[in-house]
Amino acid sequence: MDTKGHKLTRREVLRYGAAGLAIPTIIPAVARGAEGIAPSERLSVGLVGMGKMMWGHIGYFLNRQDVQVTAICDVETLRLDKCVKRIQGHYTEKLGKDYKGLKVYRDFRELCQRPDIDAVFIASTTNWHAIMSIEAMKHGKDVYCEKPLALSVREAEAIREAAQRYNRIFQTGSQQRSDYKFRFACELVRNGTIGKVKSIHVNVGGPPGPCYLPAQPTPETLDWDMWVGPAPMRPYNDRLCPLDDYKVFPAWRYYRDFGGGGMTDWGAHHFDIAQWALGMDGHGPVEVLPPKEGMDGRLTYRYANGTLMTHGGARGKAGVDFIGENGSIGVNRGFLTADPIGLLKTKWGPDDTRLYESRDHKGNWLEGIRTRRQCICPAEIGCSSITVCHLGNIAYWLKRPLQWDPKTSQFVNDPAADRLLGRAMRAPWTLTV
Repeated sequence: MDTKGHKLTRREVLRYGAAGLAIPTIIPAVARGAEGIAPSERLSVGLVGMGKMMWGHIGYFLNRQDVQVTAICDVETLRLDKCVKRIQGHYTEKLGKDYKGLKVYRDFRELCQRPDIDAVFIASTTNWHAIMSIEAMKHGKDVYCEKPLALSVREAEAIREAAQRYNRIFQTGSQQRSDYKFRFACELVRNGTIGKVKSIHVNVGGPPGPCYLPAQPTPETLDWDMWVGPAPMRPYNDRLCPLDDYKVFPAWRYYRDFGGGGMTDWGAHHFDIAQWALGMDGHGPVEVLPPKEGMDGRLTYRYANGTLMTHGGARGKAGVDFIGENGSIGVNRGFLTADPIGLLKTKWGPDDTRLYESRDHKGNWLEGIRTRRQCICPAEIGCSSITVCHLGNIAYWLKRPLQWDPKTSQFVNDPAADRLLGRAMRAPWTLTV
């Protein structure tokens, strides 16, 4: 009930939450389970960026009784046609009659402006993440944005600022936080089961390179200018945007104008777990050393407490390898090991440190939208984790040691390095929170 005794509808709850008003977190039947949910109480979700990543996410939302996909957006019509056929076909079969509730857009801004959409799920190229996320939040939408969160440190900070300013529920797509093995590994580290952490080794790919791909004819179904967006204009090449990209992962992530290479692609997962285990969410390292000066000839981060983290060097199947004074823990998707192995049977007591538990990353976001409870990987955490990745790329590019101040989010007395914290945007695109 509001202060006048009026019972708030679900959409009013979401809207007033954006205004920062004090409201009860009593939600209608949608919060009690998916069964029997009235259409008016389902979350209306818009999807932006209908490529290979989104194709997998569509199935998740179609199988949720408490969600309805009401809008999709992409700059390529063949993708849109495939997704329309899949989504409308699903709802038509479910309803027993032709479904007409899906709207299609080529411009994400039109989708974000619709007042009947509650939330926006973004799976575009990384160079678009900040602009799209902020545009959605400005219009009162809660946002799930795929990783890597942003193409630069400054863009990530702008997303963080917008989520705070507009009081939005934001989830970064670093879904390993919603995986039991990663959470348990981090709890083992946090509770000191291997003693003081001496080093961490993170196995991910390297930095991105310049794009010298040859020009190819631009497909008639593709708005190439909009696909490039705020990045520098360059000719079309199907390695950047393959029209059959439900079969292959496009290579745009390996070119500096559009992505951050393996450092931000898988780094947004594994460096994120390292930060979580160290209790460094919202913070970060204080020094980055290029390979020739780092530990074991690898790019190395140093934290204020002396812990070292290298890019590479994890043992066996581990994506993240924690080496402590009294043992070690290695974790990856579907893999968890420890030395001594008995650590994996650890049972927690009431005084042990326990971490935020989520078993379903997208479901955690949907629950957050309804309850207004912060997600497991909100914008501020996504920002600090992707910053670690970008710092590594900058050290690779400059090939010299860098001193970093996590409190001011600047390099120490290093204007040249500071200039690499942001990216210029091609007109008319700008970043305004």
